[in-house]
Amino acid sequence: MTASTLILIAQTLTAQLNAERIQAMQVAQEFSKRFVELGFKIVPQALWAIGILLITRFAIDVAGRVTRRALSRTEATLRKFLVQAAEIAILIVGVVAALSQLGIQTTSVVAVVGAAGLAIGLAWQNTLSHFAAGVMLISLRPFEVGDTIEATDVKGVVDSIGIFSTTVVTDDRIKIIVPNNQLFNGTLKNTTAMGTRRVDLKIDIGDRPIRPTMAQLLEIAHSHPLVLENPPPTCLVAEIAPETTILSLRPWCASLAYEQVRSQVQEQVKEAMNAHKNQEQ
Repeated sequence: MTASTLILIAQTLTAQLNAERIQAMQVAQEFSKRFVELGFKIVPQALWAIGILLITRFAIDVAGRVTRRALSRTEATLRKFLVQAAEIAILIVGVVAALSQLGIQTTSVVAVVGAAGLAIGLAWQNTLSHFAAGVMLISLRPFEVGDTIEATDVKGVVDSIGIFSTTVVTDDRIKIIVPNNQLFNGTLKNTTAMGTRRVDLKIDIGDRPIRPTMAQLLEIAHSHPLVLENPPPTCLVAEIAPETTILSLRPWCASLAYEQVRSQVQEQVKEAMNAHKNQEQ
């Protein structure tokens, strides 16, 4: 191979290397240009998105304070639920706005969230029914904390009313968690809502004279310190049989004193009946 051939090959290789170098430099320049343009486009969008999230965080705090102040006279459980609902709604709006600012198609995001919400709703159908019943119980207030209620297989004092369940404490200090849907859809007795309650006592007086015995029973009822004077106690003939007479003694008392009055008045009536029987003997 001659020297001129070698020189020609070297020149050719040099030219190719220079061309590749120039092409690489052009690619790098184009990449740098596109990167800078992308940076100028994305950075403001990212800053705007961060700003929207910060504004959303501030709006959540403000909405929470305003909602708590506006609902200060509302029941505590319902107030807490409404405050949380307002905060979650603002958070969702802020996140969607931030995603939109970044160029993400929010319609698809909303569709996915909606589908997920539908699936969750179907899976939690019973839970949501308890939630809806809890909102209705808190809003309509058929009973409040401290009331004595009677429902299906449940009797006791309401300890707390939650969004999904209500806690009832029985007379023997057993705590029962009752699903709200069971209380809302079933028959419910609130024995303390009216403040007063009538004690109905059936008393077998045998063959004793009716009117004097009725007067004695009324005297016993009036003498009890927890029996109310207004409305006054009453005593009626409930049933007459060939060998006995049944009287109905009806004193009134505060709802919370019902069991005590019922027990003590019956005790006093029994003692009076026994004393009369001993005198006859």
